[in-house]
Amino acid sequence: MNPFYKNLALWLVISLMVILLFNMFHQPQPSTQETTYSQFLNSVQKREVTSVTIQGNHVLGTYVNGKSFRTFAPRDAELIRNLRDHGVEIQAKPEEESPWYMTILISWFPMLLLIGVWIFFMRQMQMGGGKAMSFGKSRARLLNESSKKVMFDDVAGVDEAKEELQEVVEFLKDPKKFTRLGGRIPKGVLLVGAPGTGKTLLARAIAGEAGVPFFTISGSDFVEMFVGVGASRVRDLFMQGKKNAPCIIFIDEIDAVGRHRGAGLGGGHDEREQTLNQLLVEMDGFESNEGVILIAATNRPDVLDPALLRPGRFDRQVVVPVPDIRGREGILKVHTSRKPLSSDVDVKTLAKGTPGFSGADLENMVNEAALLAARKNKDFIDMADFEAAKDKVMMGLERKSMILSEEEKRTTAYHEAGHALVARLLPGADPLHKVTIIPRGRALGLTQQLPQDDRHTYSREYLLDNISILMGGRVAEELVFDQRTTGAANDIERATQLARRMVCEWGMSDSLGPLSFGKREEQIFLGREIAQHRDFSEHTAVEIDREVRRIVEENYQRARETVKDHLDLLHGIAHALLERETLDLRDIDAIISETRPDLVEKTAEPAGGSASPARAQKTPGDSKEAVSGSSPPASPTEADPES
Repeated sequence: MNPFYKNLALWLVISLMVILLFNMFHQPQPSTQETTYSQFLNSVQKREVTSVTIQGNHVLGTYVNGKSFRTFAPRDAELIRNLRDHGVEIQAKPEEESPWYMTILISWFPMLLLIGVWIFFMRQMQMGGGKAMSFGKSRARLLNESSKKVMFDDVAGVDEAKEELQEVVEFLKDPKKFTRLGGRIPKGVLLVGAPGTGKTLLARAIAGEAGVPFFTISGSDFVEMFVGVGASRVRDLFMQGKKNAPCIIFIDEIDAVGRHRGAGLGGGHDEREQTLNQLLVEMDGFESNEGVILIAATNRPDVLDPALLRPGRFDRQVVVPVPDIRGREGILKVHTSRKPLSSDVDVKTLAKGTPGFSGADLENMVNEAALLAARKNKDFIDMADFEAAKDKVMMGLERKSMILSEEEKRTTAYHEAGHALVARLLPGADPLHKVTIIPRGRALGLTQQLPQDDRHTYSREYLLDNISILMGGRVAEELVFDQRTTGAANDIERATQLARRMVCEWGMSDSLGPLSFGKREEQIFLGREIAQHRDFSEHTAVEIDREVRRIVEENYQRARETVKDHLDLLHGIAHALLERETLDLRDIDAIISETRPDLVEKTAEPAGGSASPARAQKTPGDSKEAVSGSSPPASPTEADPES
């Protein structure tokens, strides 16, 4: 029953009982005058009394004038004779006795009322999340048959993970199929993947497919302000699991309690460590938990304790990756299956144009498209709605209220034209997708590139092209306006970061060779890298700085030469941006074919092969990440605020 209706019914019952008792003990009495026995006798002597009713020691009578009176009479043998002598009509009634249950109720009612109120308030204290009297009880929720089920058909884009988990489901349905050859049921499955890839959705699908009791709890639910409560809740959780075996226990965000031991400030007596120790014992200790499978999800497997990841506890680690183009197409089909789509919607094109998107990003994009279509009072969602939703998710909402001065708008147009020109002319760059000077999110302008396919590794030439593209905006400003603005601050930062990683992490420097410099120091308790151990000499540090500087400056000069040799194209793209505000690849190719026909053959075919996830260069204005999902190492996606 709904808690609201339950409380309402309880209060109604209490109110009815109070009204009943009030009516029982407070019967309305007629207006009767109280008199003394002496006054009563005097009235009889004066013949002022016409009739009386005697009931025990109580006398009720009526005066000649019709008024009633009441008095208490002692045992008087002469009373009846006196009344008869003075012509008073006499009526006698036996004395009433209260029922035995009323006597008990009247005597015990105050205590029963106090006990009832005390029980009521104690139950109220235990309702909700407080559980005042059951700190050590598990907060796991048992999914029942009536809850909405999610099946494996509702999960797309993670086929390999589904195959791994399908085996767990089959084991729960038919254990003998696997145990006949001596195999044993896996005790734990750890789902690892980036946020939004569908780890929790997979767990819900397992619950729907398995048809066994499914307990779900968050890792943070074990942690409490009281010492020892976390370990007690772990014990209670597995106790519930044993009673309902075979069953599945799902712990979401297990890194809340499974962090590396010894890294905290409390030593071995830290509350988190006590909870983790109890979890380790329950998963693989002296007591067996046959039929209880633990499934956990995390996006930070690097901070988990090694004892938690060993075989016998989490026997399998299932990676839930960011979907590829086929996976994105399947996810989009799932999310658009129940939405009215126009005939021009091509799911395959949408999947190709959303590299790096996770399942949550794609669901958000489809939802935004539906909201945009509804806002325009459409009956169907068309491709234009999806394109607008994709731009909103990747680049942010258009800031139509932001008015730029003509000088700022012109600077932004040339800055974006510089990025776009270098990106279009370099042979190893990703295909250009869109250039805009409409403020979006916290950016004043943006140049976006979309790859042809998903890329998983990056060549040295590809990374150098990225640095050149980042420098294109600053170069255009210098060549046209002979000035430097703050719009290139983030371009420079990302270019420097990319060059440093090429030298220190990926061994792409000719002078320093295939070596790695700098070791990260992680504080597991804090969960982030807060320091970098310097394992090289001062001389090597100077060499690293010199090499980073060389890489950035060489690609700066490369971008400068590219823009300088094609200034007519730069002016054409910038003027088109000032006129139309947004250009796509066809618009830029049309400008190239009109201004420089000799370059048409060079730019007709975009850089082939695999490409990186979507990237964008932004210009003046503070901004956040333009594209959801994965991106190439230090890919050019941000811009710093103007000073």
